[in-house]
Amino acid sequence: MTRSNWSVPETEVVQRIHGRLDAAGTDVLATIVDVEGNAYRRPGAKMLLDEAGEGVGSITAGCLEDDLLAVAESVREAGRPELITYDLMEDDEDVWGLGVGCNGIIDVLLEPLTETYRPAVEAFDEGRDVAVLTVLEGGIGPLERGDRAYYRPDEGSLSRPDGDPATDWPADLSTLAADLAGRGQADVLEIGAGEDRLEVFVDGLAASTGLVIFGSGHDVGPVTELAAKNDFRVTVVGFRGSVDLAERFPDADRTLTTSPGAIDDAVDLDERTYAVVMTHNFVDDRLTIERLLDSPVPYVGLMGPRERFEEMLEAFENEGQTFDEETLSSLYTPIGLDLGGGSPYQIAHSIVAEVLAVSKDRTPRHLRRREGYIHDRVTVEPKGDVPPQ
Repeated sequence: MTRSNWSVPETEVVQRIHGRLDAAGTDVLATIVDVEGNAYRRPGAKMLLDEAGEGVGSITAGCLEDDLLAVAESVREAGRPELITYDLMEDDEDVWGLGVGCNGIIDVLLEPLTETYRPAVEAFDEGRDVAVLTVLEGGIGPLERGDRAYYRPDEGSLSRPDGDPATDWPADLSTLAADLAGRGQADVLEIGAGEDRLEVFVDGLAASTGLVIFGSGHDVGPVTELAAKNDFRVTVVGFRGSVDLAERFPDADRTLTTSPGAIDDAVDLDERTYAVVMTHNFVDDRLTIERLLDSPVPYVGLMGPRERFEEMLEAFENEGQTFDEETLSSLYTPIGLDLGGGSPYQIAHSIVAEVLAVSKDRTPRHLRRREGYIHDRVTVEPKGDVPPQ
């Protein structure tokens, strides 16, 4: 596989899966379902493998992708899912012939891409949270490896890929699936024991986080590009109609021109949308900030020095408007993390890194100072008859 195919954003992998559902041939979808110890990617990471021997997406740093292409061929020929385990705990080069020493054990589910996956990609494209439930080991009723059900939070129950109620699935899985769907995380759930044991991989696909960038200058381009590569759904809003926004910012999912006073009607400003203001126009910035601070967006980043914002506050105060500390807690200015860079892309990295940290509820720091695992482990609270793992 090529480097560009390996490094595509997760949103693009899902979009590619959607497109390949209507293509000729049989692709194979590889998904990490479980990790013991350390690994480059976490459960839910996906890779799409086609008949031509090409892969899109990544589940490791590149050490297993070529091997998975060979395994995918046997899955394609058999027409059945296969669960394969890679033990990378050893540094010995005899382990998979790689000598990667990732200190982790990775379980990967490879399955022929079929229509049963269409509800997942359609929900994702529509911006709806969804949990995909896939049987890894069957032991309850007629369920067997590869069988699939869905949980949509807006519907509140399990359903089959064709939309009918999933009556042969344990109803208690709904509560756990709802939790993972909203968080966009994945986990393996076990029900029962012995011959009556059911093992299900629950893959939460949360709607992409939105990032609205207000501005049309050339410095918006690197921010848009890097944000898109980090799986943000990017909207660029301009306040001057003389610029072709779609042409200037091809990485944006959406572009539009409006006025600062009408942004409430032009874009969705909700708790899953983040905002960056970089118009370089004092009046436009002030009017935009005023509306953003009155919205539920959890992050408002403003380009410019601290003194400029203090002037803005004075202008607000002269008009009889003040903001309390809680309201200003969502405002980040000067925007970005202190990374020390000054070039357009270095500044963009600083901005996107800050937005990413806030969206992931992280305090930026060196990983060498972090105790425990780099990636958070998923925990779900079982209820009803679902026993703890």
